[in-house]
Amino acid sequence: MRLGRGLERADVFLSRHLWAQLTLSVLAGCALTMLIFPGPSALSVLVRTAFTSVAGIAVVVAVRRREKRAAGGSAGELVTLDRALRAGEVPTDPAERERMRELVGQRLHRTRHRVAALVVFAVLFCAVTASVALTSGVRQAVGMALLTVAFLGWSVANSNLQNRRLLTMRAALEADGPATSAPPTAEPPPRLGEERTGRRPTPHFPAEGRNG
Repeated sequence: MRLGRGLERADVFLSRHLWAQLTLSVLAGCALTMLIFPGPSALSVLVRTAFTSVAGIAVVVAVRRREKRAAGGSAGELVTLDRALRAGEVPTDPAERERMRELVGQRLHRTRHRVAALVVFAVLFCAVTASVALTSGVRQAVGMALLTVAFLGWSVANSNLQNRRLLTMRAALEADGPATSAPPTAEPPPRLGEERTGRRPTPHFPAEGRNG
């Protein structure tokens, strides 16, 4: 029970603080590099890993900024929408539904070429693995092969999962209709004589008789 709560708090913390995610990613890359290619100092590997990750970090920061605007402008609101998306919970509040619709639209647009991207990643990783196998030792070749299989397998599985969640949420939002539209009010049926003119018939009163 405590372990589950601790993991949930850690997940919320990482979701709120992008710098923590990026720091852990750089440290993990540094550890893998030192494991597969031992020899260089930890500081030099850390600097090289951080330098080669600058472009990826810039892309992640830009995407995060756009998603925060779509979610209302704060990291807390983005985390709330993201957790609801992962749990498959459709928002009921009209404003929150509109923000969820914007977030889902952004992510689907950004990942519309995900299959081609996965193919490019696979080709690059296989090329690097083959190059390492031809120019380095057995340890480096086995390490790169395992890393390639693990990374590509996780990428395909995670891409399919995220795409399925996005499509399911979009279908749920579209099935319920726009959140801000009000149901049409029923008008009373027209009275006799209104079908042709569209106006109420003018009442006619009998003329009063004159006295004597």
